[in-house]
Amino acid sequence: MSASDILSLELVLLAALLPAADSAEATQEHIQFHVIQISSFANHSWAQHQGSGWLGDVQTHGWDSESGTIIFLHSWSKGNFSDEELIDLELLFRVYFIGLTRETEEYASQLHFGYPFEVQMTAGCELHSSDIAKVFLEAAYEGSDFLSFQNMSWVPAPEGDSRAQSACDLINQYEGIKEIVHKLLTNTCPRFALGLFDASKVDYKRQVRPEAWLSTGPSPGPGRLLLVCHVSGFYPKPVWVMWMRGEQEQQGTQQGDVLPHADGTWYLRVTLDVEAEEAAGLSCRVRHSSLGNQDIILYWGHHLSLYLILLAVIVPLMLLIVLALWFKKRCSYQDIP
Repeated sequence: MSASDILSLELVLLAALLPAADSAEATQEHIQFHVIQISSFANHSWAQHQGSGWLGDVQTHGWDSESGTIIFLHSWSKGNFSDEELIDLELLFRVYFIGLTRETEEYASQLHFGYPFEVQMTAGCELHSSDIAKVFLEAAYEGSDFLSFQNMSWVPAPEGDSRAQSACDLINQYEGIKEIVHKLLTNTCPRFALGLFDASKVDYKRQVRPEAWLSTGPSPGPGRLLLVCHVSGFYPKPVWVMWMRGEQEQQGTQQGDVLPHADGTWYLRVTLDVEAEEAAGLSCRVRHSSLGNQDIILYWGHHLSLYLILLAVIVPLMLLIVLALWFKKRCSYQDIP
């Protein structure tokens, strides 16, 4: 029996361990769960596999390649699956990575894969209500689309070359593997996604209002200003921030990366390079789901006026305090006989 036959047999046996579908309470939410795999092959004897699971844009799982175990990143990352079900899936992934390494080493030369090379894969499901809207499994070779799983069959990507067709011809021989992939996508993934979403509702559906403030960055040049709009502490991640003049969006607006805070909220920095005399009348507008229809609008120059107001209040107050202390001290000296 070949290595491929052994792998197929192992997977067929594991398929029996996968739980059957059960009913789930319908929800009107759009839910997507997917896993990402990155496999690096340095030579015939060295390979490394990285894996992660995502509910929407929230990472929920990792993969410990050393121990061959799932990493649960949140208290709710097990969803409504039992420990036994998760152990079965963990074993399935472990066998998959072992088999992938073995098969790749055996067929790399036949498929003309030149070491070192990298394979990327994403697979998952999208749901609307309790119905499956889409399932997908796509693989790439060295960053280019290579093959996908469609209608119980592996098909080469349109831009794939003869190697993609050869790889599909090879994998399509194993009916047991195709049945397991189909069951994982159409049965296990939707059940897990629904359970995970339900378990994560407190965190996944939370809304945290952003804070926003304005500043200037390093001068872009003589007579120019770099206006900076900071938006911080918001959740969930999607946010819209734009420099405006009245109701007109400023096309020179530059958005940085949305960066994470340690508490799970996000930060964004949005800039605009303008002539100094054109800064007056500009504003930064922030839209976020936590704000409803009440956008945050910060007008350039108003924050400077606020600083001046605070300065105008604080300086006289400090002078009064100093004078009061001096007067009290002077009176105490005069009372001494």
